[in-house]
Amino acid sequence: MRVRSTLLATVVFSTLFVFPVAVFASDAITLSPTERDGTIAKKICTMLDDMHLLPQKVDDTVADRCFDAYLERLDPQKLYFLKSDIDELRPQVKKIDDQTRRGDLTFAFKVFHRFLTRMDERVVEIDKALAMEHDYTVDEVLLLDRDEASYAETGDQLTDQWRKRVKYFYLDKLAGGETPDDAITQLKKRYHNFQKRMHQTDNDELLEMFLTSLTSAFDPHTTYMSASTLENFEINMRLELEGIGAALQSIDGYTVVSQIIPGGAADRDGTLKPEDKIVAVGQGESGDMNDVVDLKLGDVVKQIRGERGTIVRLRIQRTGTEPFVLKITRDKVQLKDSEAQGEVFEHGIKEDGTPYRLGVIELPSFYMDMSAAKSRDDFKSTTTDVWKILNRFKLDKIDGLVIDLRRNGGGALDEALRLTGLFIDRGPVVQIKNGAGRIQALPDPIETALYDGPLVVLTSRFSASASEIFAGAIQDYRRGLVIGDKNTHGKGTVQTLEDVGRAISWRNSPKYGALKITKSQFYRPNGDSTQNRGVLADVTLPSVANHGDLGEARADFAIPFDRVPAASYRKEDWVNPSLIAELDRRSRTRRSGNEEWHEVDQKIAQYLKFKDRKQVALERSKFLSEWNEMQASGDSALVVKLDPEATGLNSWSFVKMTPKDPDAGAGDPKADGDPKVAGDPKVAGDPEVAEPKDGDAEKDPAAALDKILRDFYLDEALALTIDFIQLRPGSHHAN
Repeated sequence: MRVRSTLLATVVFSTLFVFPVAVFASDAITLSPTERDGTIAKKICTMLDDMHLLPQKVDDTVADRCFDAYLERLDPQKLYFLKSDIDELRPQVKKIDDQTRRGDLTFAFKVFHRFLTRMDERVVEIDKALAMEHDYTVDEVLLLDRDEASYAETGDQLTDQWRKRVKYFYLDKLAGGETPDDAITQLKKRYHNFQKRMHQTDNDELLEMFLTSLTSAFDPHTTYMSASTLENFEINMRLELEGIGAALQSIDGYTVVSQIIPGGAADRDGTLKPEDKIVAVGQGESGDMNDVVDLKLGDVVKQIRGERGTIVRLRIQRTGTEPFVLKITRDKVQLKDSEAQGEVFEHGIKEDGTPYRLGVIELPSFYMDMSAAKSRDDFKSTTTDVWKILNRFKLDKIDGLVIDLRRNGGGALDEALRLTGLFIDRGPVVQIKNGAGRIQALPDPIETALYDGPLVVLTSRFSASASEIFAGAIQDYRRGLVIGDKNTHGKGTVQTLEDVGRAISWRNSPKYGALKITKSQFYRPNGDSTQNRGVLADVTLPSVANHGDLGEARADFAIPFDRVPAASYRKEDWVNPSLIAELDRRSRTRRSGNEEWHEVDQKIAQYLKFKDRKQVALERSKFLSEWNEMQASGDSALVVKLDPEATGLNSWSFVKMTPKDPDAGAGDPKADGDPKVAGDPKVAGDPEVAEPKDGDAEKDPAAALDKILRDFYLDEALALTIDFIQLRPGSHHAN
């Protein structure tokens, strides 16, 4: 499985590179390992041996994984190295563990220098491919899935692969609205910028790349931070996540949004969505945008980050819509925007003719004012805010409660314990096992439950860590129903940050960076780990996320799911298998007649059709047919049509069409032969800039942050809560 790295787009000033005609000697840094590098490498090996949760040691197995991960970081799509390079290097791999223990990093630097050589050779061929006249009537394909591809035997084979790759990205840019000249310019900048950036790699960056390849052989969350990365991390923490507030990952050369951080600028804007591809980044209100496809994720993040109050522009590719540019004003995550929100909804009808009154609490994170908690009892926290909401709900006489954790990526462990205590009597909430195998059960600190009525917990694949602890405890105690995506994220491990310099010399503490290392693992009261598997929903709702490359289990060398002995706790009888089966049946029946759920099924089918496609057609008509099919979604679609009289690619036209009226727009004179029509807002709607919308809460949910957005997933959660109320046994305590 391909390594998927994830970063949080937060602080630090953006850096843009000027497009170079060539890489001059003055641009390059001559790299060789230093004594300092060797000292750090030796200490990292010792720390991994002594401190990691697993009994794994730095050995030949780790060496093999390290080499593969290092190649993946340098050449993830096997487009630079030749097979002869790998054949030459592979016999030396078994020595990586012994050499690194001695502080000998010669092999890591040798591999990197070979990569630079191959990259320089390829850029020459890429320039030739960009300058040549391509035949777009040839029926050929480009292999997209490079995971199973072999390294090219010869340079000529690589040249042909790059020829096809240039054709594909040129077609893709034209279909997305670029002019031919702009498409060529952007592609040149893409590969020359990457070449220059790699030649400017310094010792810290290379050491971090190699040692993280070594540490990730243990698990995906164990990583080495160089001194500069650690300093950047600490700045991030002090500035409270200034930036756009989005978690990003690199997939097949694209920077893909994996999560929107609650309370951040992107969350408040409301336009950016998980699965969006960021293909270009620009600074300020206007100006050039820097193509970021195939750029290292860390470099993309540096361009997106910036000072609070500044503007960043992102060109977005999203399945089902035409490409657009989104302006976001960088900001810091506002605590009030991440607070628990509570609202009472009326839904359904009781036997007496009155509506059910159902409370909904939207919980974006498990937050806690740690500084205030040290000095006083009335500190700001998740549990305090939910306590207030529940007391208000009592006055409102709610019939049932939904807790929405769909956007909750975790937070303070203490708050997960305390919040669970509002819904169960005293008992263990989570168990923690350390590397020595010692298991500790952590109880909820609240004596009695504040709310003892019907409870439904709504989760998603983005619900992680502390939210999984809460949902797992509610499920284990049979206290409530868990619904949503088929399972939560599945991160059940705990990491600590260990200063490498301090570990070497407490007195001097040189700036040697830090090791983020996995040291313990979470388990539910019933003994199941939340690792990899997450919390399985009692009732699963259809979602594209159920089929995506999300979740801990997708990562290389993720620590496996396992169990420990169950803790001693008292189960209740709110939920049982027969009740769950009937609730699931009712939900399926209800969804079968709902148009919104039908559209979800269609999107899932479309996603699955293209998710695992191995290749893409490069013949012009076939490419456009596939491109249009991928964009088709909902009531409208962007359809790219060829001018039948055009002999080249300069006369593509863009027409808005709908499934109900397939010929709509075909007679528009502006859609016939004018290459400038691609950006004409009168024809296709302006694809350039998606401005934030104004309006009331009904039209613009992001404009009223104190209101809960009632979507059809929440509506189904409310309907299931009513079913739950109607079907539950009269007594709620088990014998």
